[in-house]
This record gives sequence, structure tokens and C-alpha cells, in this order.
Amino acid sequence: MKYRTLDKLDLPSIDQHMLDYWEANDIFNKSVEQRPADNTFVFYEGPPSANGMPGIHHVMARTVKDLFCRFQTLKGKRVERKGGWDTHGLPIEINVEKELGITKEDIGTKITVEEYNQKCRETVMRFKDQWDNITRKMGYWVDLDNPYVTFDNDYIESVWHILKKLYDTDYLYKGYTIQPYSPAAGTGLSTHELNMPGCYKDVKDLSITAQFKVIKDGISSFLFEGTRTDIYLLAWTTTPWTLPGNCAIAIGKKIDYVLVETFNRYTKSPVGVILAKDLIHKYFDEKAAELNLSDFDPTGKLIPYKIIKEFKGSDLLDIHYEQLMPYVQPEQGDAFRVIHGDFVSTEDGSGLVHTASVFGADDYRVCKENNVPSILVKRGKEWIPVVDKQGRFVDEITDFAGRYVREEFYDKNTRSQPDFESTDVKIAVKLKKENKAFKVEKYEHNYPHCWRTDKPILYYPLDSWFVRAASARDRMAELNKTINWKPAHTGTKRFQIWLENLQDWNLSRSRFWGIPLPVWRTEYKEEELCIGSMEQLRAEIAKANEVLGMSQNAPHDLHKPYIDNVILVSPKGEEMRRENDLIDVWFDSGSMPYAQWHYPFENQAIFSRNFPADFIAEGVDQTRGWFYSLHAIATLTQDSVAFKNVVSNGLVLDKYGQKMSKSK
Repeated sequence: MKYRTLDKLDLPSIDQHMLDYWEANDIFNKSVEQRPADNTFVFYEGPPSANGMPGIHHVMARTVKDLFCRFQTLKGKRVERKGGWDTHGLPIEINVEKELGITKEDIGTKITVEEYNQKCRETVMRFKDQWDNITRKMGYWVDLDNPYVTFDNDYIESVWHILKKLYDTDYLYKGYTIQPYSPAAGTGLSTHELNMPGCYKDVKDLSITAQFKVIKDGISSFLFEGTRTDIYLLAWTTTPWTLPGNCAIAIGKKIDYVLVETFNRYTKSPVGVILAKDLIHKYFDEKAAELNLSDFDPTGKLIPYKIIKEFKGSDLLDIHYEQLMPYVQPEQGDAFRVIHGDFVSTEDGSGLVHTASVFGADDYRVCKENNVPSILVKRGKEWIPVVDKQGRFVDEITDFAGRYVREEFYDKNTRSQPDFESTDVKIAVKLKKENKAFKVEKYEHNYPHCWRTDKPILYYPLDSWFVRAASARDRMAELNKTINWKPAHTGTKRFQIWLENLQDWNLSRSRFWGIPLPVWRTEYKEEELCIGSMEQLRAEIAKANEVLGMSQNAPHDLHKPYIDNVILVSPKGEEMRRENDLIDVWFDSGSMPYAQWHYPFENQAIFSRNFPADFIAEGVDQTRGWFYSLHAIATLTQDSVAFKNVVSNGLVLDKYGQKMSKSK
């Protein structure tokens, strides 16, 4: 072979000449077809979304992939590289809402679900040509002509098959729990989404140590012996907006507590306060202990205090107190009392924890264990928390009705107004005036944010469908030890520790553009059916048509709103309607080893040759994203790893030191 002679070094020209040669001679396909089918090296392409422009960070990640695939090709391996497109999820929906100038609440009113989803379908492939162009220009060899696309009906059918398999093995269930919820995105989030890089941010929030007035009765009478003041439980919170939802105060049974006589720093009123003995120094100046209570100077800096009693937390159990912010009372049950919480410590706060059962997972658990009712309001047939899903107080919280509970939920213009005050500040002012705040100060802590909107999340009660991942955590951890991770610590430390502490996977998403959950239920949820194939769906539709006297057909598109129009029939002859949820988009991408081949409905032999993968590679931010979803689904459905070797490359940062993303 005669090599080309170059007069000068012109790299762009050399690149173009090489690309033209590869394309004209179909070199990529030949490099695959000339290798024997029984000597393969299996590679999975993590599906990007073409709703934004590719960037230099994509070039770096693809270079890593290409190096390994070309090396194996040179060794004589057959390396088929099927491309793919991730076409669902929040990024697409948020972009469409921005373009149309609407919010999630407008969908179904200002724009139909059908129109909205059509716009999503158009938007998701908007930059496909640019992606294909940069793929060819950088010399990344991947099959662009036969990609898998996650919005295709065949792909969705394979995902439904996986969900049906999980359902049949009791790995898919519905539960009511407190989950991370993003008001800005309008949907719940899974724990692995909450643990994506950059989701936890250091923020300065207003913290309040509130005074809860003890009710004098037979249980609490020992506290009032020898005291001259009203007695208050001091409970600390870094989320003042949850105080209208307070229903209990949690203490540690073995913690030492004290009753202290002193004065409220804001109203100057005499008070008796209860807090953990080990935390006295956080609330009182030691110099003030030398002062007599009678010498209190309201204009001075030192506030005298005197320890009156000391007792164990167990002595405080079942003491009742007056509701702090009495906007809404529980319909029934024994609320506003002291209960034991195994999470209470003396590391921070006061040693007593304000507990709002609908705004925290631990809160919900201990309140349920102690039969403490939640603070809820009725909307139609439903009972909802005092904060709605947009992150605003309901009308019953009259002083703050309609206000966002987090400052970050307001737009920049509103927040920049000179008279703007956050809801937390307004709550603090009110409690100070009412002699219900003992200490108010800024507190810096790590707070979770939505990985797509960059706005704070709330912990919120959600009726969601879950994958019972925690029950398989040991097997997942065991299988992970067989995977060759590079760098090793990403797998043996970060991922392994994550698996060993795994929680159930919240699969439900209350959005519009995504794979619908294929579960139909009767009105009172007594009967349900999970659909796992188009054949089963058609058979169930035929059965419903016969029993209910209808003339339905299987929809041409398995997305909303078409699939929602399908009514099925239960064994008892009752109508069954589909659960409204979509599924987590990470489940879409984690299903690609199967759905890319429309398995098991066709290509069984091809799937068998291509599972598990010999190699995958993505950025380290995918450790609890795509890497996890691949591993979880493979463990639960195949009792196998999904990949044998993985390179977890570093991230490219922008000029602000933040991870580069096409969404920014």
C-alpha cells in the first residue's frame, strides 16, 4: 500500500481525508463484519438525549469508549456498537415548558396532553443532526443507522415486560411513604437521583428553636413542682415552614434533660424551658449562670438562667403541649405530645426534635409507631398536607396562604424586591411576637436539590410505586464485587457502600412524557393487573369490550393520553383504569440491554450473545444513575451483572467549576 505524501502538517485536512476514506469504504462496518460472530466484545452505549447541543465533555467520554472498542477490534474481536437515544424525562419536559411559556399546571388546560407530548416528541430529536455530525467528525465509531430509541413502542413493550417480571416476583409494589419531591419539577425523585453529584449544596437557612407550651396535667405535674413560670419544650428545626405541620416532639429516652428557669430573649418574659443537659452551652452564656434571676436586666446582653430539675427523656414521654401554630387540627387521634425518636441526639439543636409526620421520613415512621395523627386538610376525597405540590401553603394557613415555603421557589424579580421577606423569616417574626421562639439564627447545612431544576426539594408524602430494591441489596453488593471497576475505588467504595445501604427505588413520576406504568386497578384498588406485552394488552382489551360492551382498540402510541383511554375489566367484572404514573427515566435507560433488541419478543439469540456487556464507560456522575439502573434491573430479573468491566471517567467542569451539562 502506498502512503499519502503530505507537503505540510494540516491536521483538519488530514482528519477530513481520513473520515472521507472511512465513509467511502465503509470501514466501520467492515471492521465489524470481518470478525467472527463467535468472538465478540460486547459494548453498551449509554443513551444520550438529543434535546441539547453536544459539548466537549461528550467528546472526552466518547474518546474513552472508542479507544477500548478499537483496541478490541485490533485484537480480532467483533465489536458491534449499537447507538441509542434517551428520549424521555424531565430535561425534555422542562425545555418544552420554557419554550411554550407554561408550567406543569397548565398542561391539560392551556394545552392538551396530546399537544404537549407531541411537542416533546419533536423537541427530543432537535439536535440529532449535530450529535451525528460531531460523532462522525471525532471519529467515534457507533452504529447511527439502527439506534434504539426509548420512545418507540417496541422499546416500551420490552420495558413493560421487565416491569411485569418484577410485579410477578413481588419486586414491584405500591406504598405511601415520605419521599424526596421537587416542586419545581412537579414530581417525586428516587434516592439515587438525590445522590447525583452536586445535588447536596451548602446553604444558609433560618433555624428556629421554638417554645412549645407544656400542658399541666397528671403526667407533667412533676415539672411544675417548685417552679413559678410557664414551662416550654425547646424543639429545634432548620425548616421553619414545617412548624404548622407539627404533630409531636421527639426525645431520646436515655438522654439527660434539664428544666431551666430563664427569660425569653425576644419578649423578655420569664420562662421555664426544657432541653438536653449537654446542650445548655449552646443556649446560655456560662457567665450568666452567676447572675440571680431577680437581677435580670431586659436591656443587658446577659440573660440569667438557673437549672431547676434534671431528668431522663423517658420521664417526658406522653407529656402534652399546646399546638404551636393552631391553623389546622387533626380530625382524630392523640397529637401534640412527647414521643421517643431513635434518631434524636445531642450533636445539634436542643435534644428535642420538632416532628411533622408528613414532611420527614423519620418523622412519619415514629409518629406511625406512636399512633400520632398527621396535620392534613381535605380536598375533595383526598387528605393533603398543609403545603401543596407547588410548594405553597394551603389557604387554611391563613397568615401565609399561597406563599412558597422556600425562598428559592420565587423568581429572581420577586426576590430582588427591597421589601421581600422569605416565609421562614415571616414565621420567625410571628413566633417571636407570640413568645414562641426561644432562639432564631442562620444555620449552614447541606440541603438536597433537584438534579434537573437545581431547586431545593421537599420531603413529601407520596402514593408511589416502588421497586423492592432493598430486599436484593446483598445480592447486588455480592455481584458488584465481580465487576472490574476503573478506577477501582468507584466500585469498591462509592458504589459498594451505596448498595450496602440501598433503599427501595421510587419508580413513580407524576409527569406526562415518559413510559406509562402498565398497571390497571379498580376504583377501590381491590383488584389490579400488570400488563407485560402488547399481546396481553390486546387480549385484555378484547375481554373488556365483551364484558363492558365497548369497542376499544390497542392504541397506536403507548404514551399518554392514548394509553389512559384504555379501560380493562377485572375478574369480578369491574372497570379497571391505568395508574396515572409514568416511570423513572433511569429505568428506561437501565432497560437498554433488553429493550434495544425488543427482547424477549424477538432477537432472543442476539440478546443471549450480547448479555452481559464486556465493557461500558460513562462519567463518574453515572455511578448512581445509569450504572445503578443497569445493575439493579439485571440483578432483579437475570440474577446477573449487566456489565463486566466499567471505566468511570472524570468530569469536565465549566468556568464556574460546575459539571458541564447540555442543560446549562
